[in-house]
Amino acid sequence: MATPPILTPEQRAAALVKAAEARAARAIIKVQLKQGTLSVADAIVSTDPNVGKLRVLAMLESLPGLGKVKARKIMEEVGIADNRKIQGLGNQQKKALLEHLAK
Repeated sequence: MATPPILTPEQRAAALVKAAEARAARAIIKVQLKQGTLSVADAIVSTDPNVGKLRVLAMLESLPGLGKVKARKIMEEVGIADNRKIQGLGNQQKKALLEHLAK
């Protein structure tokens, strides 16, 4: 494994703040999905980098009525790896996921 870069204390503090902001933004996105104010289709086509870096599994688990088991089953049926992020989905995977959720 590669060694991490040497950062000054100021750079490290800035990186920690940026990471905390990104986690908070992804948590807000999951809440919006749970409440229904953001649809899966909108999340998949979104150009927001915070949405793109959200894992597909986390997105599915945040939907009402879908737990960990059902979310993993959907991903297996659609053919999406567990560690895949939204921005890494191909067109066929996006289409298959939306069709499966529309059922």
